[in-house]
Amino acid sequence: MAETNAFELIIDSANQLDGLPESLKSAAAEEAKAKGKDGKWLFTLQNPSVMPFLQYAKNRDLRKQIWEAYQMRGNNDNANDNKEVLRKIANLRLEKAKLLGYPSYAAYVLEESMAKNPTNVYALLNKLWTPALNKAKGEATDINKEIKAEGGNFEVAPYDWSYYTEIIRKNRFALNEDEIKPYFSLPTVREGAFAVANKLYGLTFVALNNVPVYHKDVEVYEVKDKDGSHLGLLYADFFPRASKSSGAWMTSYRNQSKKEGKRNAPVISIVCNFTKPVGDQPALLTFDEASTLFHEFGHALHGLLSNVKYKSLAGTSVSRDFVELPSQIMENWAADAAVLKEYAKHYKTKEAIPDSLIAKMEKAGTFNQGFATVEYLAASLLDMNYHAATTPIKGNINAFEKESMKKIGLIDAIIPRYRSTYFKHIFEGGYSAGYYAYIWSEVLDSDAFAAFKEKSLYDQPTADSFRRNILEKGGTGDPAQMYKTFRGADPDPKYLLIKRGLN
Repeated sequence: MAETNAFELIIDSANQLDGLPESLKSAAAEEAKAKGKDGKWLFTLQNPSVMPFLQYAKNRDLRKQIWEAYQMRGNNDNANDNKEVLRKIANLRLEKAKLLGYPSYAAYVLEESMAKNPTNVYALLNKLWTPALNKAKGEATDINKEIKAEGGNFEVAPYDWSYYTEIIRKNRFALNEDEIKPYFSLPTVREGAFAVANKLYGLTFVALNNVPVYHKDVEVYEVKDKDGSHLGLLYADFFPRASKSSGAWMTSYRNQSKKEGKRNAPVISIVCNFTKPVGDQPALLTFDEASTLFHEFGHALHGLLSNVKYKSLAGTSVSRDFVELPSQIMENWAADAAVLKEYAKHYKTKEAIPDSLIAKMEKAGTFNQGFATVEYLAASLLDMNYHAATTPIKGNINAFEKESMKKIGLIDAIIPRYRSTYFKHIFEGGYSAGYYAYIWSEVLDSDAFAAFKEKSLYDQPTADSFRRNILEKGGTGDPAQMYKTFRGADPDPKYLLIKRGLN
């Protein structure tokens, strides 16, 4: 698949920047200067640029312009158009599955997953869809009321959602990202994740300056176990650049393995795209970005703590609907009030995040979860529709996508988190018939974190069991049985519904 981020929104008038935080304007000015456009502001389709622009820019026409470019990536009938290539990919996968005796590619992929078959995946997604859509419709109603109160004569469109949601968030919870971000500098969040791993598993992380790196921004850490022995190396690549893919992920340069009884240590990397530091100010993260760091670090722990014989079964070499458990459970520590007091420190004053701000964040915890759940479920169902098909997909891909969304009743103000032509997860990222795995795993992580909360945040017997039965075992066992051994029971979905406010 091809994807181009060549689109650039260049602004030459300061009054068109109304609403944007100073940090974003400074980053856009530096981006423009680097492109020889000194005195202007340059915004791109990279997430750290486009997402806050949609969230804060008052100028609706500019929001529409950058959003249209964002949601039409790979879908412009030019040399970088992906419609035909993705149709061929989906149909070739179906052909492969049929040759192997399966009715669909999803049936082939899911046979060795926790879900086992497409029917079970659709059952979970459809169970969540109705309460999520109902909540999203209520959120749309609130936004339309806000638009009307401002004197607007239009219904909420996709490029309005983030902007008006931020206004409502501020009004309802007296909370905004600029108030939060000073407590989430990249160094403090990174050290916070390291501290959680230390308290759970006794790990320590030692910065290394004598290890080769592929870019000057990359950091390297030696990871040591509780007894001081070498566990592996962790690379961290946090900032965007022109040659780098968007998003966040964990990868492995060398999987853990054993030979003649000796453990070969893994070399693991986490990659993100956080806004770079500006001047003397460190990189300041949104809370969502802080959660992303904890998430990818959880994947890294899965790779680093692996203790199996064969590298093909090490670490994250597990089914897609199980692989997100170690990552997503870490997000629970990132958001816990007691843990926030430990790591969320103001980058200037070094003071811990105040209880009043934590209380606001907790109250806002399920805010906009209708939207978040719906856009995710829509993408998951789109993935399944491509890969659970039992006959080749014909005709226009845009029409296929539109019909898929019409069938589930997706409202016009929301599009799938990933439209078909830039849905890299399923067409080149290994998540074909597997994008549902994030919410399947969230059922697991919500239930697993409850196991800790029933005792204590860092309960050592629970942590030891999670490490021994989940993190160390990689793909050497049946994931359903591995989880049951850890928890003593099958996962209960009620904890997920409570966490997302969908109960």
